[in-house]
Amino acid sequence: MSFVEPLPQRSGASADGDPVCVTGPATLGHTARSARPRPAAVAELPLWRLHLMRLGYLMMGLGLAVVKWPVVIGYDHSMPLYEGVVAVLLTAMSLLAFLGLRYPVRLLPILLFETLWKLIWLSVVAAPAVAAGEVDQATSETIFSCSLVVVIAAVIPWRYAWQQYVMTKGDRWR
Repeated sequence: MSFVEPLPQRSGASADGDPVCVTGPATLGHTARSARPRPAAVAELPLWRLHLMRLGYLMMGLGLAVVKWPVVIGYDHSMPLYEGVVAVLLTAMSLLAFLGLRYPVRLLPILLFETLWKLIWLSVVAAPAVAAGEVDQATSETIFSCSLVVVIAAVIPWRYAWQQYVMTKGDRWR
């Protein structure tokens, strides 16, 4: 996946239909646009970074597949409603994580979501329980599972995510 702007076409319009003024041979970065200015292209991630992200997707997908797929496949109708909802939601997340092996950049929001929900849970639920000394077995197991988020957080290209989702102009509303 490339984030580099395509070369303008010879017909006087770029590939996305914006009019361009070509003053000489078409070279990347040497075109003057007569329409709205385009934001600077976001740099491509290096291959090692994509492989690191794939490792995160693989760990997330396999971990959820081992733990949640058996719950969904052997669904017990006596299971509490929200346990079933969580199991199905996390099973869907694992499928998207496996898709992230093929499209690591496109599915970056899945890694961000995984990191954010776990960090929020750890800070809002786990930290106060630990501070109050009210950690039972189930909470302790969930704290351990959620603490593995450090691996996912380590594979996220944070500078790229910041540039792509915070600094880049958003999509139009109308």
